[in-house]
Amino acid sequence: MRAVHRWGLVAATCALAVIVPAGVRAWPVPDRDLSAAQVLALVRAGEGTAYSGTVETRGRLGLPVSDHFTDIADLLGGDTRLQVWWRSGQDWRVDKLLDTGEIDLFHHGDATVEWNYERAEARTSVDPPIRLPRDADLLPGPLAGRALVAATPSDVSRLDPRRIAGVDTVGLRVTPSDPRTSIDHVDLWADPTTGAVLALDAYGTGSQPALSTAFSSISLRTPRPSATAFRPAPGVRQSVDDILDIADAANQFAPFAPPQEVAGLTRTTSSRGAVGIYGAGLTQLMALPLQARDAGYLTDQLKANGATLVHGTPLLRVGPLGVYLVTSDRPVEVGVDAQEGPTFAWLVTGTVTDQTLVQAAADLVAGAQFR
Repeated sequence: MRAVHRWGLVAATCALAVIVPAGVRAWPVPDRDLSAAQVLALVRAGEGTAYSGTVETRGRLGLPVSDHFTDIADLLGGDTRLQVWWRSGQDWRVDKLLDTGEIDLFHHGDATVEWNYERAEARTSVDPPIRLPRDADLLPGPLAGRALVAATPSDVSRLDPRRIAGVDTVGLRVTPSDPRTSIDHVDLWADPTTGAVLALDAYGTGSQPALSTAFSSISLRTPRPSATAFRPAPGVRQSVDDILDIADAANQFAPFAPPQEVAGLTRTTSSRGAVGIYGAGLTQLMALPLQARDAGYLTDQLKANGATLVHGTPLLRVGPLGVYLVTSDRPVEVGVDAQEGPTFAWLVTGTVTDQTLVQAAADLVAGAQFR
């Protein structure tokens, strides 16, 4: 074979190496003859599916807050890469992959261990009834489960299938009918055999999803028990936390009992402390009591980042997520005395309209009791 022919053979081989994978990706994805209601039932039945793989999330909810809320601002406002081993809702491991290391969550039963590679420390906590979102909450499956809590067959429609991490999925759109929600729709794609959700996009009013999460690689086999077991390396500092975050602290120790209903939304049975969770599915808000110092600091941050003043207090809209901070002028009992004046505030946030946030805040101020 002459040299020019050999070169031609090499060139053709290289071209095939590039063109064939692209052609495979371009092949049309076959769809299943399933109605929207059938896909909804399939996804709900698949919530217990075990899997492992890599998930990439992208959040466009850039919250201009720091201090107590830094982690949640980073989680909802940036790109995150996660490695997951999911045996069940009570047995899983999720690693947040960083440029300089990783932060791993190991969950067994009611306990979660957070291992920080860079700091060489591990913190164990028992999952409280109220907490701020964490990395594992943005996996496609858990996020879809919460989005579908209140969905009915009339709320769903079929989407074209997509090939995700090599799996030909079935698509479903959820369009909530509750006028109080700020979510326009949620699109998800699931494995047609197991019902496991492999990708999800949540939209507000914009053309781009406010939050996206999808597997880039996946195995639908049950991971081995060793994959989710926590084995601390030598020298790792270990501790036990009684308070997980500011939401847990407020729920345990703030001297308030929120009303059972705000803005027509009923308080969930899981929120029995000082923090109120209201509504369900895509129409949900959280009411978090804050001390005057924390409230003042957060007020300054919200105002500095374009919050609108409603009745003199800041309301910030970041896509479908609303944040409203209202100060209460009711007296706070201290022993047998009472301190008059604005001594605490309610942080009201969730995927609801501005009108719902404002009404919920008014109901909180008027209806909260001391406990």
